Amino acid sequence: MLTYSLGRTGSLTLYEELYRCIRQDILDGTISPGDRLPSKRSLAKNLSISTITVEHAYGMLLDEGYIYSIPKKGYFAADLTLTTCRRKSCKTAPDCRQTAEHLSGSDSDSGSDASETKNCFADFTAGRTNPDRFPLSTWVRLMREIIHDRKKELMISSPPGGIRELREAICEYLYQFRGIRALPEQVIVGAGTEYLYSLLIQLLGRDRIYALETPGYPKIPRIYARNDAVCRYIPMDSRGISVSALRECDADILHLSPSHHFPTGIVTPVQRRYELLSWASESEERYIIEDDYDSEFRLSGRPIPSMQSIDPTGKVIYINTFTKSLASTIRISYMILPPSLMRRFRSELGFYSCTVSNFEQYTLSRFLKEGYFEKHINRMRKYYRNQRDVILRCIRRNPRSYGMRITGEDAGLHFLLHVPSFCSDSRLVIRARRMGIHISALSEYEFRPEQQNSDAGFFSAGVPLHALVLSYSGVPPEILPQAVDRLIRAVSDSRFLRRRDSPEKLL
Repeated sequence: MLTYSLGRTGSLTLYEELYRCIRQDILDGTISPGDRLPSKRSLAKNLSISTITVEHAYGMLLDEGYIYSIPKKGYFAADLTLTTCRRKSCKTAPDCRQTAEHLSGSDSDSGSDASETKNCFADFTAGRTNPDRFPLSTWVRLMREIIHDRKKELMISSPPGGIRELREAICEYLYQFRGIRALPEQVIVGAGTEYLYSLLIQLLGRDRIYALETPGYPKIPRIYARNDAVCRYIPMDSRGISVSALRECDADILHLSPSHHFPTGIVTPVQRRYELLSWASESEERYIIEDDYDSEFRLSGRPIPSMQSIDPTGKVIYINTFTKSLASTIRISYMILPPSLMRRFRSELGFYSCTVSNFEQYTLSRFLKEGYFEKHINRMRKYYRNQRDVILRCIRRNPRSYGMRITGEDAGLHFLLHVPSFCSDSRLVIRARRMGIHISALSEYEFRPEQQNSDAGFFSAGVPLHALVLSYSGVPPEILPQAVDRLIRAVSDSRFLRRRDSPEKLL
């Protein structure tokens, strides 16, 4: 029976403490691969805690791939022995204290850029945030205080990586909420992730081969192409990017979003993450760009730990943005460079000026340090969870939604709606647009032309199952029920509905 002393760390909840204890035992080998974990009820009784606490801890371990479940048998420790890259055994892990003296010397809007039209009633393709939810009064007050108190500093050009106060605030935030240990000297602040991608291509080299996920965010390959970089597109499976396909393509750099892939919503489990880290550690020239574009908005449990936080060899370049968490028009992003790359950046690209104004940098720094950002994220999680629940409830209660399936609804601000229909993906999109609803299909994000407009799967009745990507962050809550009704009416197939009473049952 597992026995731990819980309740000593005031900053963590009981289930987080339990999760960390079990995770460490799995990583250390105290719990061997395949070992059966105690039932929730028996472990709760042994530790004198509630079964809900154990359930939350097991849920986090399950989401991250440390354990797996077998129906009616229980929970079992996953096999992580395939990986060679472990923090406890790696002798080359960089030490922050040792590298400090050497160092001192997205917007990944998940959604396509659909144009606004007069006939648009609801846009499920835009990743914009609701402007009414932005804490404008707080932001304006902080900016006024900055203008009054920091007049001299506002007129001084900031370092290439951004003002130190903001970089310190980012490091503190990442340590508290993402488990990332980084020095302010490793942080580069820039106006949008697109700009940071371009910097990385210059830093890593245009002669490298860059591996990208497919399907994926459409702007990324365009940015690489405009910077004359060679790309290889790696297919996804149910656990994330395919490691075997990655090895076959001879790539040097891997660009991925493991905490919440766009557009599939896949969360890469820890075993696959270690396999990718192992791939990167096999060559000095290999690196992983971890795009953590909307990690704050995991709506079930705490955010998944980043790959950077489990990287012992300095192979992960962490990149994130405030565009998703604050507002789509706040173009402030940042990246964390490994120590070796940071030294190269200062040597080769240190002449670049920071592209974010001092006014915004000092304001954001105060916003982070004084706890306003954390409060804002907590409010937005609740708001988006309500948004999602309303949409899901409306879909499931609609009589025309028979046979439709929903996946990826627990993380990020979009999910997939799988629709049985004899129409093509493009036809479904057109039909929805005629109803004033803008949507996109999963096949639109596939980078290989031969797989465009492919179907995600089939029902046993032979009806094609199409995957639609629904981003709901920019849809006003008051129109959600009507918007969902229009959507379902547009994409539901009457021929399929007539067959739903067929003797052949659907899977």
